[in-house]
Parts: sequence; structure tokens; C-alpha cells
Amino acid sequence: MHKRRRGLLLVLVLILLGLFFFLGTKMRSATQTTRNSEPSPVQEEVSEQEGVSKNVEVILQDIASLALEGRVPYVPFAAGEADQQVVHQQWGEPQQVTESVNGRYEAYQDVTIGFQGSHAFDIRSFKEDIKKIHLADIKNKLGEPDEVRYYQDTTTNQIILVYQVNADYQLKWILPKPTDSDPNPVVHHISVYTELKQQAADTVKQMTLDEKIGQMMFAGVSGTTLQQHTTSLIQDDKVGGLILYGNNLETPQQTVTLMNDLMAANTNNQVPLFIGTDQEGGKVVRLPGPLKNFPTNKSIGDINQSQLSFKVGQLLGEQLKAFGFNLDFAPVLDVNSNPNNPIIGDRSFSNHPDIVSKLGIQTMKGLESKQVIPVIKHFPGHGDTSVDSHLELPKVTKSLADLKQLELVPFKDAIDNGADVVMVAHILLPKIDPQYPSSMSKEIITGMLREQLGFDGVVMTDDMTMKAITNHFAIGQAAVDSIKAGSDIILIAHEYTNVASAIKAVKAAVHDGDITEERINESVRRIMQLKQKYQLVNQPVTAVDINKLNTDIENVFNMYK
Repeated sequence: MHKRRRGLLLVLVLILLGLFFFLGTKMRSATQTTRNSEPSPVQEEVSEQEGVSKNVEVILQDIASLALEGRVPYVPFAAGEADQQVVHQQWGEPQQVTESVNGRYEAYQDVTIGFQGSHAFDIRSFKEDIKKIHLADIKNKLGEPDEVRYYQDTTTNQIILVYQVNADYQLKWILPKPTDSDPNPVVHHISVYTELKQQAADTVKQMTLDEKIGQMMFAGVSGTTLQQHTTSLIQDDKVGGLILYGNNLETPQQTVTLMNDLMAANTNNQVPLFIGTDQEGGKVVRLPGPLKNFPTNKSIGDINQSQLSFKVGQLLGEQLKAFGFNLDFAPVLDVNSNPNNPIIGDRSFSNHPDIVSKLGIQTMKGLESKQVIPVIKHFPGHGDTSVDSHLELPKVTKSLADLKQLELVPFKDAIDNGADVVMVAHILLPKIDPQYPSSMSKEIITGMLREQLGFDGVVMTDDMTMKAITNHFAIGQAAVDSIKAGSDIILIAHEYTNVASAIKAVKAAVHDGDITEERINESVRRIMQLKQKYQLVNQPVTAVDINKLNTDIENVFNMYK
């Protein structure tokens, strides 16, 4: 009996031990499986977005679209913007690090990021999806590359197709070099690469706060010769740009002398000057001498020929370049919807937004083709005002929905076509911001222009010495509020003391914490990128050939008589 009980107890103990061992093994296995299935930062990013395998055309489209933003598929970082510390925080330490003459390359699963200093300048993807793409697929979808390069070492023989997708980024396709046995190789990896953003970031790092604030000021000058106050603006305040008006420009020779003196005064500064003027054509022209004038924009709008508008932009660019200017406060993209408007009128191409858009963009592109920076104006639209902002603050009682139907159309189209600079007008839009005019409004500059229209270029105010501003705000505080709202450049076209007040106020705001230095850096990086994009150099100007400029104008307009 006792033996039987002991036998039963032994069997029960063995059963319990077996269950314990089995359950423990399952739990350990489940835990290990969970550990093994925890995605790395890169895997996690991929698993959220990848889904089912994509076909080649969709993959190509994704790659091309993301390259416009400096990105590759499944990677949340952009070339020229991503900081090394942020990458490490999100993805951890790299699996491998390679130092090269170009920078430091950090490898993660299927992704390698190149850093110069702490900024990413090169993002490469080795994803399996990319390896479905053949050489012929790329050319069929994207056309011929802007450049073809080759790379060969003891183990590698590659062809590199380079597409300049926009002013900031290159998309590179790296493949084995085609051979007779494999004339249509598959992609090895892709690279999205930037130079401008990295150069701009490096330049900003080397600048003092005073230099950075100076770059955000676009100042007017006095007289027809180089004055002491102007020299001080350039050499002491390090202003980023100068605007000249008709009263500064008497004759071609005097203008050339003044321009050369301005550039010579900037010789010891590391950053070249913007030198701009209002050369719109029609009644708003500043250049001196017996230059033939252009018809008004309204007259050009009546002709309504895109090619003519492009040629007008080229002619304006040729004129400005000849005199030494590198920036034009044009074209006007206002829709002339109010016949009582005292300030726009025939400066506008039309009362129809599509015509303004079409012709304004072509004028912009013509200027760009001559390496002159166009400034599209007057955002968000001055065409339906009944007050001259030089004299008082205009008010437009339209909603955002109203603006999207008319005023914003040309600006949105120009931004989509690569506009580099937008000038913001002094207009009160109480349905959007009842407190501040557009040039000082965060709702309009950051909310509307940057976030809704997607503009990431340089934002410049209209002249802050206009009575639309000075009747209601002190210049210094207006400059501070405008920067807080999102402006990059403050235009102060008259009086040295006004520029000095703005610089002093902005510097005090940074020291007091009202504006962060990173906010200043953000604007100055944009300004540096713009100057680098147009390869600004302050080189001496030679005598202007007025006859050639006039002949070029005649030849163009004779075609449209």
C-alpha cells in the first residue's frame, strides 16, 4: 500500500516537473522570439512604410519625388538637414564607420549616411527594392542624366548617373558598368547628395552673431557716391544686401563707379553682397542712361506670350548684370483685381490669375537664366487694395479661402516652379491675423507661405520704412516681430539710423531670449544657400554698352509687333 502511494507520488512529481520544464521552455522561446523580432530603427522605419513589394515604376517615382526633399525611401532624414546627434538618437550607433577625404560615412542596415562635421550631406540606400531597377528603366523614366561618371578600383567598376533634381540636391544612381554580357545592369545603390546646404551650414558656424544679424538686413544707401554711413553698414554692420534707387543712379558711368566702390568696401568680408534694385519695366525702372524702356506688364499681358515674357526676363537680367546688380525686385505677381488700386495697376500682367502666373513665372525664369535673383512680390497679393502702403496700412477683408481662389494662385505656381525669394507686403488681413500686417504675421509668413504653400526659400519684407509700418510700429520692434513671424531678410530702404535701430533691436532680442540664435541661424543658412546657388561674387564692373542693350530690346519687341 505504501509502495503504491510512493509510486503515485513519484509519477505526479515527474508530471509536474515535465510541465514546469515545458512551460519554461515555451516562455524562454517566446521571450527570445520577441527579442529577435524587435526591429532596429531602420527596420522599424521600413516595416511601417514598405508593405507589399512595389513595381519598378512606382519605386522609381518614389525615389525621384523624395530626392526633391533630400531623402531616400524609408529614411526619415534629409541630406543637408539631418544632424549626426539626431541620427544617433533615433537609430543608435552605426554598424560600421568609414573615414574618407569627403567625410565620415556611417553604415546602418541597408543605409549609409555621409557626414561633414555633424551635418549629413550624402544619404545612400542599398534596399533590395532598388535592385529591381535596371539601367534602361532609369533612362526611360527620368531621361538622360545631367552627368555620367565612372568609378573603378581593384574590385569595383561602376557607372554613376547624376540627375540634378533641383538647386539643392543631386540624385545619383550607381550601377555596375555595362558590358557586352550585361548591357542593362541592375542598380547597386542610390545616393541623394547636397553641397549647398552643407556649405551654407559650415559658413554660418563660422560667423559671429553680429555677422549673422547683418546678413538679415537689406539696407538703402544715400547719395550717388560711397558715403561714410554706407561704408559703415558694409564694414561694421556686415549687412547682407543693398538696395539702390533712381536717386542713387545718375549716369551709367557714375553707377559703375558707385557699384565698384560698394563691392570694394566689402572686400574683407567673407560673404558677397546682394545688390538689388526695382527694374520691373514699364513705369518702375531705376537704371540710368538712354536705355529703351519696356512696355508695361499689362501690355505684355495683353500680348500673352510666354516666350516674350521669358525674353523680357532675360533682357532685364542682361541690363542688371551689365550694371553690376545681382538681384531684381521683380516680377510683380499681384493680380490687378481692383481698378481703384493706387499702387499696382499696369505693373500687373492681368486681372486674371492664370495669366499673371504664366507670364510672371516666365519672367522669373528669364532673370534666373542670367544669374540674377528674382524676388516675386507682393505676397499675399496687393492687387485688391485701395490704399498705397507707402502712405498707410492697407486692409483686405478676404478669408484664406478667398485668397486661394485669386491672389495666391500666381505665388503658389511660382513656388512650385522654384521661386527663390518672396517679398511679403504690408497688408492687414483681419480675417487671418487681426493684429499684425502680413510682413509681421506668423499666421501669414509661417502658416500660409511656408506651411500651406510649402515655400522653403528666402522670405524678405517690403521696405519697413513705409508708413504702413512706421505709422503703427517702431522700426526696431517691427524687425524683431517680423523675424519671429518667419522673415529671413528685413528690407530697410531709407536712413542709416533706421538700419542701426533694427540691428540693435534684433541683437537685444537674441540676448534677452526673445529670439533664439538657432532661429537666426535658420534664416542665415537660407541666405547663404541663395548666395551660393547664384555664385555671387563682387567683381568689378566695366563700362556699360548701352547700344548693345538697346539693340537687344529692339530685336525682341520687333518680333511681336
